Amino acid sequence: MNGQAPQHHAARVEAAIASGQAARSALVASWRRSSRLHHLDPSGRGLPKRLTEAELREARERIAPLLAAAQGAMDRLYQAVGAAGCCVLLADGEGVPVDRRGTPADDATFQSWGLWTGALWSEEHEGTNGIGTCVVEQRPLTIDRDQHFFTRNTLLSCTAVPIYDHDAAFAGVLDVSSCRADRTDAFSSLIALAAGEAAKRIEADMFRRAFAHARIVLTPAADGQCGGLVAVDADDLVIGATRSARVGLGIGLGIAPGRPLRPVPAADLLGGDIARDHLAGGQRAVLQRALLRAGGNVSAAAKALGVSRATLHRKLKRFELNH
Repeated sequence: MNGQAPQHHAARVEAAIASGQAARSALVASWRRSSRLHHLDPSGRGLPKRLTEAELREARERIAPLLAAAQGAMDRLYQAVGAAGCCVLLADGEGVPVDRRGTPADDATFQSWGLWTGALWSEEHEGTNGIGTCVVEQRPLTIDRDQHFFTRNTLLSCTAVPIYDHDAAFAGVLDVSSCRADRTDAFSSLIALAAGEAAKRIEADMFRRAFAHARIVLTPAADGQCGGLVAVDADDLVIGATRSARVGLGIGLGIAPGRPLRPVPAADLLGGDIARDHLAGGQRAVLQRALLRAGGNVSAAAKALGVSRATLHRKLKRFELNH
C-alpha cells in the first residue's frame, strides 16, 4: 500500500472526509458516501460478499444481451492487457462482476482479493472502488491503490468505464484491474484508452443487435469524439439512437434513458446533405437486396421490409429501380 500502514490509510481517509474536501474532490466525496452513507470502516478486513451460484445465474440472465455483445471486446481487451497482470471484468448495473478474463497464474491472487464473478463490488459493500464508484458516477474513472476506501484494497489499481444499452440506459461496467505494484501512470492511460474503446464496441454491438432489421447510420463526430449510431427504419424514420448520438444530436434532451425514441424523420434529424448521402445509398441497397431475395416479387419484398406495397413502389420509382 505504497508503504502506508493500515491505520495510516484509515486515518487519512477520515481526515479528508472531516476536512470538508468532498465538495471539491470526487474521490473524497466517494469516501464520504462510503463512510457516512454506507457506514463502512476503511480498516475493515472482511472479503467482498458473494452471490450464490443461483443468484449469479439470475444476474447473468438479466443482462444476457450485454453479456452476448461483450464477448469479443472482452477477449480483445484481455489479449492487450492480460500479460501485464491485469484481469478484465464485466459487471452489471449493481456492481456485480458477471464475466471475467484473467491469466490462470494470477487467478489465485484475484480470487483472494474478491475480484471474481459474483462478488459484490458496489460502493455500498466495498466503498470507493473502480466498479462501484463507476456505477454511482457513471463516468470513466481510475481508482488507483490508496484511492480505494478499504485498506485491504489499496494494492489494486482499477480502471472502469460505463456501458450504455441501445436505449441509452446505464447497463453495466467494463473494468480492468491490476495486481502489479509497478503499474505506471503511462500504462494506466493506455488501459483507460483501451477500456474506453472496448466499451464503445460493446455498445455498438448491442445497438446493432437490438435494431437488426434497421439501417444503422454513423452520426458525425463532434469535437474529435467518436460519432454515435442511429437506427433508421424502412420509412426513413429514426427509431433508435445510442447515448453518444443523443448527446451529439441533442435528442437526448427530454428523453429519459431507457426509453425508446419517438420516431423522428431522418432528414430532419441528420440534416439534408448528411441524410441524403447516408440514407439514399443505404436505402437503395436495402431495396435491391429485398427485391433479389423476393425474386422480384414486389408484394413479398414489401412484406419482408415491413412496408406497404404502395410505399415500396414509390421508393422503387424514387431510386429508379426496375422490378
